[in-house]
Amino acid sequence: MRFCGHLLKKQNKRLKRSANPLKVEAECAACILNRAAAEIKMATTNPALRFRAMIELIHVLKKEFKPSAVPADLGTKRDRLVKRVTGNNDPYKRSKRLCNENALKLLPYARKIVEEGYTQQDRFKRACLCAMVGNMMEFDIPGHNFTFGTLRKSLKEAAKDLVVDDTSKIYEVAKNSNKILYLTDNAGEIVFDTLLVEQLKNMGLTVIVAVKGGPILNDATMEDAEISGMTKIADKVITTGTDAVGFVPKEVSAEFMDVYKSVDMVFAKGMGYAETLTEYKLEKPHALLFRTKCEPVANFFGVPRNKNVAKLMP
Repeated sequence: MRFCGHLLKKQNKRLKRSANPLKVEAECAACILNRAAAEIKMATTNPALRFRAMIELIHVLKKEFKPSAVPADLGTKRDRLVKRVTGNNDPYKRSKRLCNENALKLLPYARKIVEEGYTQQDRFKRACLCAMVGNMMEFDIPGHNFTFGTLRKSLKEAAKDLVVDDTSKIYEVAKNSNKILYLTDNAGEIVFDTLLVEQLKNMGLTVIVAVKGGPILNDATMEDAEISGMTKIADKVITTGTDAVGFVPKEVSAEFMDVYKSVDMVFAKGMGYAETLTEYKLEKPHALLFRTKCEPVANFFGVPRNKNVAKLMP
């Protein structure tokens, strides 16, 4: 796949750096290696390739792992390395399929939760909660023990785990907007995202959804957008134009950046976007919706681990 970040050099000069970005903590190294070991095992059965991939990653970390590093950026380098060395372009393909299948089975239950809301704002908040629960669907993070069997209970008890609740502010900003960009995170999770996109559409908004431009971890791609039904709900589904984790202006496509700059508001799902968007001085409202699946991200936002966050930035 050919990415077109080289087209955006002039546009990216306008994106100013934040004074308080999210950076790695010491324990991030263990997480990066742990996820690499799991991904390499899925990517190939060849012992020599597994060993080579891990050795190369250790060399990368020796060079790149420093206090100024962004966790998501290191994750992107890790995953590209694993794909290159093993020759497997989509190690999480089976996991993504299982996530979509299980999420689709629970979608009617989640939709009922949303539709039980008495007011438009209540339905909006319930849809946000379902979307945040969907962000639990991620694998191989040390200490984050996700199983499909916990999803129904998590959907039912989502409000109890909401430790940052800017949903009222987010609703008011959205209500006064015209055009929204919705940045998805994981496969499976995107199924529950359809509920929130439906609510945004019911509010009279134009919603453009962006999935990843190529396989990275278990992140949603255009294939997952189709399977989830998102392509039938959103006004348009585009890709970021890159397989990078989170928001990486120097790599995204011209189409994506044009949309990003044209919308009134951005909804961003998952820790990858939370990690990378904090790098920039945001010039428009961004609603971050995610689960704190690791300590460094939880620490940055001043909340406990394994909780739901709905944060309006800046």
